Amino acid sequence: MSEAMWSRLGQATLDTLIMVAISGVISIVAGILLGIALYVTRPDRFLRQPLLHAILGVVVNIGRSVPFIILMVAIVPFTRLLVGSSIGMNAAIVPLTIAAIPFVARLVEGSLNEVSPGLIETAQSMGATPSQIIFKVLLPEARGGLITAVTITLITLIGYSAMAGAVGSGGLGAIGINYGYNRYNSVVMLATVVIIVILVQAIQMLGDWLVRRTRH
Repeated sequence: MSEAMWSRLGQATLDTLIMVAISGVISIVAGILLGIALYVTRPDRFLRQPLLHAILGVVVNIGRSVPFIILMVAIVPFTRLLVGSSIGMNAAIVPLTIAAIPFVARLVEGSLNEVSPGLIETAQSMGATPSQIIFKVLLPEARGGLITAVTITLITLIGYSAMAGAVGSGGLGAIGINYGYNRYNSVVMLATVVIIVILVQAIQMLGDWLVRRTRH
């Protein structure tokens, strides 16, 4: 490959990391809050709100059931409203974030469900408020599962960003399609795949290491 192509790959890798980082931070924060809401409003939890829980559950399920490529096209008017364009790196962040929030919420809810109910009952018997139970019992006890959820989310966003690149959103996906697939250049295609695999492996290794640290 030429020096110019290596430069394009470097910039595309940086663009992918930026897209994943920004959408990841927003979706993880929002997803954790939504996951907590799903957990505490269940009929058998300490802030039970069955109707609210049912509504949140339906919204999350709908969000998770829409394929990313369809979601990306469907919210083009909303994306244009927010960032002024439907193509480019900034435009990709909007559907990436929206797609990841319900995904994170269910992972967080599952992690919180793993916390022993006895710990919550003990905290309640000691007079802990709901916010104290959430931030001093639930989240610390579920931190291993939460780190795993964050790891899975970031890896999923890398895959989503590659799909977004196929429809003009930049990043490694755009390089793979425009300079690899469309020009029958298998070397560029292979290079983009290798870089994506390295990014995924690095995130997974970091996540696994953090989980081991929390368990120790």
